[in-house]
Amino acid sequence: MPEGLIVRALSSFYYVKSGEKIWECKARGLFKKHQKTPLVGDRVVFEIINDQQGYIIEILPRKNELIRPPISNVDQVVLVFSVVEPAFNSALLDRFLVHVEKAGIPSLICLTKMDLIEDSTSIDEKMDVYQKMGYKVVKTSSKNKDVEDLGKELEGKISVFAGQSGVGKSSLLNALVPSLQLETAGISQKLGRGRHTTRVVQMIELPSNGLVADTPGFSQLDFQGIDSTTLGKYFIDIDQFSDRCRFRGCLHVKEPGCAVKEAVEHGEISAERYSHYLEFLEEVKEKEERKWR
Repeated sequence: MPEGLIVRALSSFYYVKSGEKIWECKARGLFKKHQKTPLVGDRVVFEIINDQQGYIIEILPRKNELIRPPISNVDQVVLVFSVVEPAFNSALLDRFLVHVEKAGIPSLICLTKMDLIEDSTSIDEKMDVYQKMGYKVVKTSSKNKDVEDLGKELEGKISVFAGQSGVGKSSLLNALVPSLQLETAGISQKLGRGRHTTRVVQMIELPSNGLVADTPGFSQLDFQGIDSTTLGKYFIDIDQFSDRCRFRGCLHVKEPGCAVKEAVEHGEISAERYSHYLEFLEEVKEKEERKWR
């Protein structure tokens, strides 16, 4: 039976590309029985019914998987954040990074709407923190078609764009592939955040022999599968100091001999990043307490 790649998912339909053709497929009932849902990015075995339709009968092993956005087998996650409209949100960036680190997938930080600011000093200082940790950062302007550096990072890879609504993910893709003409929308003046324009997860082919998954925007991420003892592992700056703490299992809050707190005091760990860690830790602890009530 043929194999293919799920390039689009809409409701209970999965669009499987095999060769140069795409079949509209449904999943056999066995997936519901085993609580495994096909994802965009899955390599699958499918049965052909006619020239346009088929049934997915097997999901091949995944090398990685993200829950939000729901996608598998990606080479990198491009975290798209605007510098303004909506304003850059470092806490949300750190929240995304925790989830991507947990999934074990490389991250690329992409800043959009650089044309809307005259002085980039403030954002450069923020990005310097992430670059020192080893994260790549690219700056873009869809309006000015300044997407060359981003395009190079996407060459020959399967990437997924993730980020808050309204940061310009669809506009970036339109700049990279002008023939796409994806729907875009501005910022809601009443709510101060972006309107959703991407409604389905879909793979888009790039001229550079790469694939990009455009995903629906969202602003909340729950810490599924992460507990208070493992959260620090996904802050790579905190994790590199944690093995120097006096006590095993140190949560880096009030414990004596905490190497992480000392690193924050000495400027080796960003105080802002550490504050986000503490904020997330409280959120995780509250979930743990509710679980046991």
